[in-house]
Amino acid sequence: MEQQVDIEKLQNLASQVRRDVLRMVHAVQSGHPGGSLGCTDYFVAMYFEIMDYKVPFKPDGINEDLFFLSNGHISPVWYSTLAHAGFFDVSELSTFRKIDSRLQGHPATEEGLPGIRVASGSLGQGLSVAAGAAQAKKLNDDNHTVYVLMGDGELQEGQVWEAAMYASHHKIDNLVATIDYNGQQIDGPTKDVMDLADLKAKWESFGWTVVESNGNDMDSIVKAMKHAHSLTRKGRPVVNLMSTEMGFPIDFMVGTHKWHGVAPNDEQLEQALGQLEETLGDY
Repeated sequence: MEQQVDIEKLQNLASQVRRDVLRMVHAVQSGHPGGSLGCTDYFVAMYFEIMDYKVPFKPDGINEDLFFLSNGHISPVWYSTLAHAGFFDVSELSTFRKIDSRLQGHPATEEGLPGIRVASGSLGQGLSVAAGAAQAKKLNDDNHTVYVLMGDGELQEGQVWEAAMYASHHKIDNLVATIDYNGQQIDGPTKDVMDLADLKAKWESFGWTVVESNGNDMDSIVKAMKHAHSLTRKGRPVVNLMSTEMGFPIDFMVGTHKWHGVAPNDEQLEQALGQLEETLGDY
């Protein structure tokens, strides 16, 4: 019998991760809080409920699930999640974006930060990496799953659709992609910059199985990712269209592209932290 998920525990952890994100970006007045806040529930669900991974970290990733972040600018939420999952000490979050820090603005590998397998943030590349890693697992008879998160804005990159065709053609069915479907990118709403139109129909036409979820509801995202995993190994890759609000749940940040890459000032930080319970203690 499957063990019941403690949604409240995951929600409490997500609240702390969101506090970390805001404090990290505020401390250096640099970074990307909007997408980080919107994707927090997804990251917490993945690392504390969905994925089968190993700590201490080994870059080769043999006999474990792998995760790749394509939209690398939302590194604050990944770093906080990795720290709370035991990849490195939570106190290191205080070094975010500082000189000689392992926690660069976009994830990088040269400093050897545990949890990071490829440098990312040059948008459009993550699905290619994930498809290659998933194909390697199939060739190696490694019965684990590869996950990748992408922003919806980067779906305007042609490389994404080349990778989508490749994964479908080669029946890379141990691959689960998730789209942060918030309708916002750095220059404005995606519908104004370059309309994505019917994403579900697009992915289905490329030979993928499509799951849809609410990424700002912990119960929804946990169920969706479990469902997505259940659909793997059936001849088709799987994509989760995850609806989120950029900046969620901070009332003055929600639903606008303006907080894509802007740090809160002192007053805004205080106001935002007042909306998030400190559940595990600030670093």
